[in-house]
Amino acid sequence: MDHLPGDLFYVCGARQPHHRHRYGVLLRRLVHDDKQRLLFVGMVVVAANAGGAWSPIGDVTTTMLWIGGQISTGGIIHAVFLPSLVCLLVPLSLVMFKLKGEIIRNKYDTQHALEEEKIRGSKIMFFVGTGMLLFVPVFKTITHLPPFMGIMLALAVVWALSEILHVDKTEEEKKPYTAIHALSKIDSSAILFFLGILLAVSTLQGTGVLRDLASAMDEKIGNMEAIALAIGLLSAIVDNVPLVAAVQKMYSFPMDHEMWSLIAYTAGTGGSCLIIGSAAGVALMGMERINFFWYLKNIAWLALLGYFAGAGVYMLVAAL
Repeated sequence: MDHLPGDLFYVCGARQPHHRHRYGVLLRRLVHDDKQRLLFVGMVVVAANAGGAWSPIGDVTTTMLWIGGQISTGGIIHAVFLPSLVCLLVPLSLVMFKLKGEIIRNKYDTQHALEEEKIRGSKIMFFVGTGMLLFVPVFKTITHLPPFMGIMLALAVVWALSEILHVDKTEEEKKPYTAIHALSKIDSSAILFFLGILLAVSTLQGTGVLRDLASAMDEKIGNMEAIALAIGLLSAIVDNVPLVAAVQKMYSFPMDHEMWSLIAYTAGTGGSCLIIGSAAGVALMGMERINFFWYLKNIAWLALLGYFAGAGVYMLVAAL
């Protein structure tokens, strides 16, 4: 399943699906008819996964390949941005034919919104936090240091800024706005989950299982593009983190090889083909009570068409 950055925050321990399910909250405010909203929610799942595949900090599997030295920042953006865009536009164009009539919306309570308390420095924190996140790939490119050091630097800047903005408040008043409060919400089980996966994959590598598996796949399938596509479709059922971790151990292509970029695309977007295949899908399934078979009937085939269309564009561009 696609655990989403940016999924980079998931790697660092934060509960990843939160930032993606906020799109579901936004749709609840914009579209109030339940039946109309389901199609929009389905497209959010496709968009969330396609949008994360082309950035080194957009999807946890892309981040793994970036940290592992298989892809570079410029290389992955150049190779996967267009396929990811096509992966979204194809199902989005088709679903437009199902949308008829006007969107049912309730009146927005402007007065209540104006009366809500404005947190001091919230805009500053938003722009600085976003800027520091985007700074991480730049930091790695310039310094050639591990990405986690860039994240630690970003955390230090945001932490210091939060203290400065609320320096005139008491400890109790500024507690909800501090980095310490945010860090207290870290999901330790997520860290142990990734640790267990990486230990298991390393064990398989050490015992030669992954080497034998790579040889068997090369012998039975032969075509590397077909292998990458199969991995992407498998990620809709099996968690894509161990899949990508295993592929990293199985093959030794040079940085920015076509295989690595294709793996980043397929592992990042393949989870859209089933609602249980991505963190965005699982989160929205809980929020909107989306039926598995409803998604399979109405969205899965659209996502599958987009998946293969994007892969086709990738292969075409690579061939040219």
